[in-house]
Amino acid sequence: MNFRKTMLAAGALLALPLAAPAGAQPVEGLYVGAGAGLNWLQRETFSGTPGYNVTFDLGYGGVISLGWGFGNGIRAEVEGSYRQNSVDRATFDARTPGSGRAMSYGIMGNAFYDFHGLLAGIVPYVGVGAGYIWHEHDNVRAGAFRSNGSDARFAYQGIVGAAVPIAEVPGLSITAEYRYLATLEQSIANNFTPPAFRSNVTPQNHSLFLGIRYAFGAEPPAPAPVAAPEPARTYLVFFDWDRDTLTDRARQII
Repeated sequence: MNFRKTMLAAGALLALPLAAPAGAQPVEGLYVGAGAGLNWLQRETFSGTPGYNVTFDLGYGGVISLGWGFGNGIRAEVEGSYRQNSVDRATFDARTPGSGRAMSYGIMGNAFYDFHGLLAGIVPYVGVGAGYIWHEHDNVRAGAFRSNGSDARFAYQGIVGAAVPIAEVPGLSITAEYRYLATLEQSIANNFTPPAFRSNVTPQNHSLFLGIRYAFGAEPPAPAPVAAPEPARTYLVFFDWDRDTLTDRARQII
């Protein structure tokens, strides 16, 4: 998978034709959220071993969050995340089948802006985040090379997504989003016979997540005003005595 395919998949995910009510209200107050899905970890090149890099299979990941909506489209939250990818192959002079896995986990602070009124029943949003991410190699190996260790560095991310409010449960929304998460260079312990040393890698993750979000205290939308029925009107007309002709007043009523 390459970056272009990931972006196409992100676009397809965010364009899902989900039905939902129009007129969703901005999030105001405390909310919680969670999401899970696919994660692609870009190829990692080891700075301490020129020409050596590791390619990963498509993996998985997830996030949980606790946030606050300000009622004007702006939200802020704290997020915990986890991502994991298995090794596909390694390249050092020649391609070699690899094994092991790489994991990223940590905590981020995010800020979002929700775009209300653009699409009926769907609320697009964008977000940015910063925090601290641990990147770990669990027995990543190919031939004589082995990488085992972890490091933690400053991390940053960009998010684009959409929320679909559920009319039957005020405050509940289904979310779909693409996330790009990267860190500064991580120093990972390696063992290449001999000796042992540390190499720098720069993890870059592309994630497609589906999730749910629940805002506490959300009120159901006000019902649409119903026009009052027009009152029934009764008309009474009179005839002259023993005649079938209307009186002057009756003709005016008709």
